[in-house]
Amino acid sequence: MENLTVTASPHERGDVSTAKIMTDVIIALIPAMLASGFIFGGRALMLTGFCMISAMGLERICNFVMKRESSVSDLSAAVTGMLLAFNLPVTISYFKAFLGVFVAIVVAKQLFGGLGHNFANPAIVGRIVLLLSFPAAMSNWAVPFYDDKAIETGATPLAVEAFSYKQLFLGTVGGSLGETCKAALLIGALYLIAKKIIIPAAPIAFVGTVYLFSMITGRDGLYQILSGGLILGAFFMATDYVTTPITVPGKIIFGIGCGVLTCVIRFYASNPEGVSYAILLMNIATPLIDMATVKRTPLAKKIIKQTAAEETK
Repeated sequence: MENLTVTASPHERGDVSTAKIMTDVIIALIPAMLASGFIFGGRALMLTGFCMISAMGLERICNFVMKRESSVSDLSAAVTGMLLAFNLPVTISYFKAFLGVFVAIVVAKQLFGGLGHNFANPAIVGRIVLLLSFPAAMSNWAVPFYDDKAIETGATPLAVEAFSYKQLFLGTVGGSLGETCKAALLIGALYLIAKKIIIPAAPIAFVGTVYLFSMITGRDGLYQILSGGLILGAFFMATDYVTTPITVPGKIIFGIGCGVLTCVIRFYASNPEGVSYAILLMNIATPLIDMATVKRTPLAKKIIKQTAAEETK
C-alpha cells in the first residue's frame, strides 16, 4: 500500500504573496499621500515616510530580538506605518508619531506573534493610544495650505458642520493628513477592488449603515460619510485580512457593527470621531462573528457536538 503523507491545509497555493498584496495597498494609498502633500505641505510627506521607515526598523529589531525570520520584506510594517501616519495631524511631533509606531508594531503586532496573530489592526491601536495619551496634539488640525512658519489651526468638519460637499470630497478641510481627500481615497479603493485585493462587502455595509443611521436620527448622511476618517477606515482598515471576518456574511455583520458604533460615538459621546474605536471593538468581536458565520461540514458539526457533550459530563 502506498504511504500517504497528511499535511495541514492549504493544499493548493496561489502565486499571490503577502508582499504583492501589501505593494498593491501602498500603490492604492499613494493618491491620498500625494493629496496630503498638496493640501498640508511637504511635512505630510516627510511624516508619512518617517512612520513607514520607523515601522520597518522596529519590525526588524523585533525580529532580531525575538529570534524570528525577518518579516520586513513582506511590507506589512510599511503599510502599518503609512496607515498610522494617515491617521495623524500634520502638526504632530515626530517623537509622538514614533511612539504611535512603537505601539503599533512592537505591542499590537510583534508581541502577539507577528503578522497573522494580532488581535486588532496595529495602526488603529497606535492611533487610539496616541489619542488617549496626547489628546491636544492629536486634535491640533492645521488648515489646508497653511504657512508652516505660522501654523493656523481650525476645527474638523465633524466638530463644525460648516463645509460644502465639494470641500469634503476634495479634502480642503482640516483633519488627519491622509483622511481628508475622499476623491484620492476612493481612487485607491477602486484600485484594490479591481485587483481583487479587498471585497467591498464590509466597506459598503459600513458606509451604508452610517448613512441610514444618520438619516434616521435626522442628520445629513452624506455629510457624515464625507467627514472624518470614515472612507479611510472603511476601505483600508476594516478590510484587514487578519482582524476582520472570513466570510462575506461575516464581513457584512462586521461593517454594520462598525457603522452603528461609529454613529453612536459620533452622535452621543463626547468624541466627534468614532471610526477608530468602532473598528477596534469589532476587531475584538471578529472571532465570535467567524464562529457564527463560518460553514461547518456535517463531520465537523458532529465532532463539535460530541466534544461539547463530553465537556458537560
